Amino acid sequence: MALFGKPTLRLLNSSTVVAISGGLRLHIAFLLAGIAVSIPDYCAFILIVYATYTLDRALDCKEDAINKSELCGADKKTGIIACIVSFLLGAFLLARNGIYFAPFFPFIIGYLYTHGVRIGSYSLKLKGGAGVKNIIIGITWGGTIALIVSRWCSSVVTVWIIFLFFAMKIFVTSCVNDFKDVKGDTAAGIKTLPACLGENLTKKVLILIMIGLHCVMLYALFAGIIGDEWVVLLFGLILTIAFLMVYSSSFEHKSQVYYRKLRELVISWEYVFSLALRAFIPG
Repeated sequence: MALFGKPTLRLLNSSTVVAISGGLRLHIAFLLAGIAVSIPDYCAFILIVYATYTLDRALDCKEDAINKSELCGADKKTGIIACIVSFLLGAFLLARNGIYFAPFFPFIIGYLYTHGVRIGSYSLKLKGGAGVKNIIIGITWGGTIALIVSRWCSSVVTVWIIFLFFAMKIFVTSCVNDFKDVKGDTAAGIKTLPACLGENLTKKVLILIMIGLHCVMLYALFAGIIGDEWVVLLFGLILTIAFLMVYSSSFEHKSQVYYRKLRELVISWEYVFSLALRAFIPG
């Protein structure tokens, strides 16, 4: 008999790819900041991302009953234990390099997002506003990456540019992921951009954001604020815009596997492709 049932194994493995993608994001951030490779920091960030996303999926959530029905029946306690162990290991690895606040940042932002901010008798609820979920996700991971980079990078401007880049990139990819989750998010009262603007208009907005962001990155590159990583930046821009132009949420329900996996392939493996291309094209 297997130690865990299939739903529990799916829960434990549900955040693996996104966690590895997070580690690659941090590596690219180090390249942009001109920082030497730091495998322990990358591993720590992978563990923190894994803990954060797995915890979110382990806790009962109204929209997940629709969006992630395959996790129904999973042993939540096992998932929470895995999150605790992963978080503690990640926090320990970062603490060894003098990085103390970064591991807690995603959880603090997550708490403020879920419970809101209360000042006296006034309560501000972040959850539910149009596109707010995506902004919070971008700030969370862009901010965590920037906090880690700031430990090794003395340029405040460079750190802010890196924060902006990853915050906006993650904002865009989280919006793309919402295309398939409109039904569940709407049922939970979460107003994502696809739910508010529709799929076609949302894709146009995201393309404009990507073009504007890369104009800023191009300036930062020529001004010497970031490293000369034009291959990574250009490939990411072309891939994302091409994907947004052809993708449709209907792909998620097609019988052909390459349609169903296209979104995951582009979003989760963009950094693998860009780093591989970088290795073959001289800077």
